Amino acid sequence: MDGLRWLLLFFGILVIAGVYVYSRRERDKPAREKSGSPRIAPNLGDKEVDTAASAFDELRDDPQQAADDFPQSDVPQKIVTLRLIARDGGAFRGDELILSMRGIGLRHGKFGIFHRFVGNDENKTIFSAASLVEPGSFDLANIKDQEIPGISLFLVLPGPVDGVEAFDLMMEAARVLAQSLGAELLDESGSTLSIQRERYMREEIIQYQHSNLVA
Repeated sequence: MDGLRWLLLFFGILVIAGVYVYSRRERDKPAREKSGSPRIAPNLGDKEVDTAASAFDELRDDPQQAADDFPQSDVPQKIVTLRLIARDGGAFRGDELILSMRGIGLRHGKFGIFHRFVGNDENKTIFSAASLVEPGSFDLANIKDQEIPGISLFLVLPGPVDGVEAFDLMMEAARVLAQSLGAELLDESGSTLSIQRERYMREEIIQYQHSNLVA
């Protein structure tokens, strides 16, 4: 399970780094407003960085449960991430966010997050959606009382379907959610997702598959 532990640790670091970038950008908000630069990050502070680290430590320390969604392979794994955040430092109403995700076929599952499965097979995850705040999962019992500033959409390659197909499905879901929620669509670094960046991400996936999956 060492390879799986390192994968989950890497993903945890990736999400923590993203949240940290959000925190730094929020603290720098006055300077950006003076320069007229648009704000593209939600208000996430040091507390969220700490709790995100704790949440992904739990996933890393439970490799047996994680193995079903992130199976081991001799092929190096690649994680592709997008983010959706509420505009103007706002937040999504929990119940509206959940309804929107369910409306595009995402289902609540392992780790308390949402997944897009291949058909009804919950052992074949195409991509997943996690909250950007503590602890990454969605508390459905109290969702009406929650406000969530953003979510992370991510897929792990190789997966149960072709990598480019998985990316396109995730992009389609992200665009529909962005439109229905009035959200901003960002890349993994927290920058507004441009057409050029989307094409580059797709090309990275094609190169990854050619390098690792083609004999």
